[in-house]
Amino acid sequence: MQGKSPQESYTIMNELVLPNDTNTLNNLMGGRLLHWMDIAAAISGQKHCNRIVVTASVDNVSFKSPIKLGDVISIEARVTRAFNTSVEIRMDVWAQNIPSGTRVKSNEAYYTFVALDSNGNTVSVPELIPGTDEEIALYDGALRRRQLRLILSGKMKPDDATELKALFFAAQQ
Repeated sequence: MQGKSPQESYTIMNELVLPNDTNTLNNLMGGRLLHWMDIAAAISGQKHCNRIVVTASVDNVSFKSPIKLGDVISIEARVTRAFNTSVEIRMDVWAQNIPSGTRVKSNEAYYTFVALDSNGNTVSVPELIPGTDEEIALYDGALRRRQLRLILSGKMKPDDATELKALFFAAQQ
């Protein structure tokens, strides 16, 4: 299985925020945004894996600024690291008010997807080969984020999180 660059999974998804997408304050509902982010991440993961992927986890999503009725959102998604059968995908969400010309970053998040075969069994995914400094930094950080996710879900003991321990012990010196 040949490795792929993060650029090969790069996906941009645009949506116009319509009245049915908003709450009573005319702000985009968070659940609607999470749904759109899940779709963008799935497309990115499928581009990398060349097969169906399913959502395994969603990391902390912070809402930095409201997205208003009539805004156009752009969700930029790309694979940051491939593990054995899963990929981590980073998303940056931008809200643009076209009449005023303003564009604001409103959200960012990491989602994890697992690749499946036609019978629903997990399968290996292609290696990710980062090239730029930013891609390398995201790739390196992905292992620490994964270890934290596994600890929080009870699937890893804190003592086994070697990357996290190294990070914290380095900060103490």
